[in-house]
Amino acid sequence: MNDRNLARGLFLVAISLAFGLQSLRYTIGDFSHAGPGLFPALVSALLFLIGVVTLIRSRLVERVRLDLNLKNIAIIIASLCGFALISEHLNMIAGIVFMVFCSTLAGTSYSWMRNLKIAAGLVAMALLLQKLLGLNLPLY
Repeated sequence: MNDRNLARGLFLVAISLAFGLQSLRYTIGDFSHAGPGLFPALVSALLFLIGVVTLIRSRLVERVRLDLNLKNIAIIIASLCGFALISEHLNMIAGIVFMVFCSTLAGTSYSWMRNLKIAAGLVAMALLLQKLLGLNLPLY
């Protein structure tokens, strides 16, 4: 299997099945009285449909070579681990800034200004989630 579109479709189907089958352990309910399993089941069903469409499309379009860049995968994993560690031991704002600046090293271009804008946007979203929804986020 050396086709990026086929791998993408199989990955989407696998993820949707993993979450969709787990959502069946909870009560689904109906739309007027939704149970805790309704939302994950609906999202998984939509993701499954997108995966099936991607699989069908992979058979109709020209194959695209699947290249795995292990260096970029390691950079993304390191940025996520660093985010978790910094958020736990320092605060989440520093973790967000670290994650943005570290993960963009995996891209094809690097811009300090773009990274600052992305980090500011993510910090603003986290503050909104904390203040408006009352989520317990250790931002500062």
